[in-house]
Amino acid sequence: MLDFLDFSFLDVLDILLVAILLYYIYKLLKGTVAINIFIGIAFIFLIWKMTQILKMEMLSNILGYLLSGGVIALIIVFQQEIRKFLLMIGTTNFASRRNFLKQLKFLKSEIATETDVDTLLNACKKMSKTKTGALIVLERTNSLDFLINTGDAMNAEMNEVLLESIFYKNSPLHDGATIIRDNFVVATRVVLPVSNSINIPSRFGLRHRAAFGVSEKTDAICLLVSEETGEISYIKDGGFELFTDYNDLVEKLRHDTQ
Repeated sequence: MLDFLDFSFLDVLDILLVAILLYYIYKLLKGTVAINIFIGIAFIFLIWKMTQILKMEMLSNILGYLLSGGVIALIIVFQQEIRKFLLMIGTTNFASRRNFLKQLKFLKSEIATETDVDTLLNACKKMSKTKTGALIVLERTNSLDFLINTGDAMNAEMNEVLLESIFYKNSPLHDGATIIRDNFVVATRVVLPVSNSINIPSRFGLRHRAAFGVSEKTDAICLLVSEETGEISYIKDGGFELFTDYNDLVEKLRHDTQ
């Protein structure tokens, strides 16, 4: 009677892997029309399992044929999302010793130089005062090499003057995004994937949509300075990361770049 309570290690591992898979699917579909389709399919699947448990054979067979016959249709409907999911997995930089150690929060003294948050935010503050538009992408565990190739490669240690000169309106490098890895500017004029999320207010332009897009597909975080208002935005996981004041932003950024 209580055999179902006899959990083995493999059962726990199975549940954990399914939970991780569902989390990444939700993260990928969050804010898009596809999330509603996914919820609908999940609901039909649960009903199908319930009909099997209750031995409602006719309804169970109908739902079973519906789900099995719709696999090809689902691949077509979710073609773009499947591509994004594979891209998300494929760009995880497992080979990087720095990123591996960062995940373990372990032996920090041996990993590469961490991002100088104060320098980065001081540059953003200065650009905010002059309403200089800027989009800065901070690489974390997902490699951004596939994006770096779309822009101009650079290998310069980050400082305030460098960032301000990159985004100066008459600079040939100001258009597009700048990618920072550790404490180095590794690429400028980078073309980012644009988000199709329906949750982005229409008042936000292409720069915001690009920041949302890269943070949806990777674990990168973005700092954005609005050219219209001078407002600094912090974008992470496909959404705005809210902060109360400048000091709060400093703490959040330090936490996320450790």
